[in-house]
Amino acid sequence: MSTSVSDRRAWLLLGVLVLLWGGNWPVMKIGLQHSPPFTFAALRMLTCVVTMFVVAWALKELRLPVRRDWPFLVSAGILQMGVYVAMLTYGMQYVPAGRSSILAYTMPVWVVPGAILLLGERLNGWKGIGFLCGIAGLMVLFNPASFDWSDSTVLLGNGLILGAAGIGGLVMLHIRGRTWGASPLSLAPWQFLVATVVVLPLALLLEPDAQVAWDQELFWVIAYNGPLATALGLWAFVVISRALPAITASMGLLAVPVVGLLLSALALGETITPGNATGLAMIVASVAATSLGERGKRSIQPPSSPAPGDSVAGPSG
Repeated sequence: MSTSVSDRRAWLLLGVLVLLWGGNWPVMKIGLQHSPPFTFAALRMLTCVVTMFVVAWALKELRLPVRRDWPFLVSAGILQMGVYVAMLTYGMQYVPAGRSSILAYTMPVWVVPGAILLLGERLNGWKGIGFLCGIAGLMVLFNPASFDWSDSTVLLGNGLILGAAGIGGLVMLHIRGRTWGASPLSLAPWQFLVATVVVLPLALLLEPDAQVAWDQELFWVIAYNGPLATALGLWAFVVISRALPAITASMGLLAVPVVGLLLSALALGETITPGNATGLAMIVASVAATSLGERGKRSIQPPSSPAPGDSVAGPSG
C-alpha cells in the first residue's frame, strides 16, 4: 500500500489537525488544574503509546522499524515528543492557553528560512505574501508589551514555549528532508515509546509526590489530549509533512492559534482584544494566501513522480 497522500487529502487532513490541535490548548490548561506539568505530560505519553500500538496492531502496521529509520525515531521521539511536550506543558503553567497557542505556532519563523536554505523550497508571490502576513499577525498577537517583563515566571513560561516551537520547526524540516523506510503509522508507536522514556523519568524525578485530582473531567481531558490530539495528531502531522512542502505545511498550521485563541475565550473566558482580532484576521489571510500559492504552483507544474520513500512495498498507512 502506498504511503503517498494526494495534496487535496493532505489539505483536508491539515484542516482536521488544526481543529484537533486548536481545541487542545484549553483542554491542556484544564488538565494542568488537575495535575502537575510533568506528571500530566507523562500521562499524555503513556496513553499515546498504548493508543498507537493498538491502532498499528489492529491495522496490521505493527513492525520493527528498519535500521535507517531509527536515527529519526530517536531524535524526533526525544525532541518533538519528549523535550517539546515537557517544555510546552511546564511553560503553560505561567501562560494563558490562547497565548500559548500563539507562541507554539511561531514555527514558520524557523521553518521558512530552513526550507529555503536546506530543502531548496521557494517562496512564490502568494506564499511570500502569506509568510509576511503570518509573521505580522503573530507579532500583533504576541504583543511583547502585553506582559510583565519583570516577572521571571512569565519570562520562563514564554521562553519555554518559544523554544518548543523552534524544536517543532526543526523536526518538520527533518521529516520533509529525508527518505523513509516505513509508513508514518508503523513508526508512530516507537516514536511515542522513545518520548515516554524521556518524559516518565522526568515526572518521577521532579514530581515524586505529585498530587493528581482524579475525576471525570481529568479522564476526558487525558482522553482528548493523549489518544486523539497527540497520538493521532502526530500521525496526521507526519503524513502532512511528507505530502506538502515544509513552508506550506508550517503556514497552514498557523490556523491552530486562531482556533486555540477562540476556543480559549469560549471555554476559559480569556479575553480577545481588538489587537488579537487584528492578528487573527492577518493569520487567516496568511493561510488563504499560502493556499493560493500552492494551488498556483500545481497549476503550472506537471505532476511529479513520488519521492524516494513515499511509496513502500507491503502493508503501510
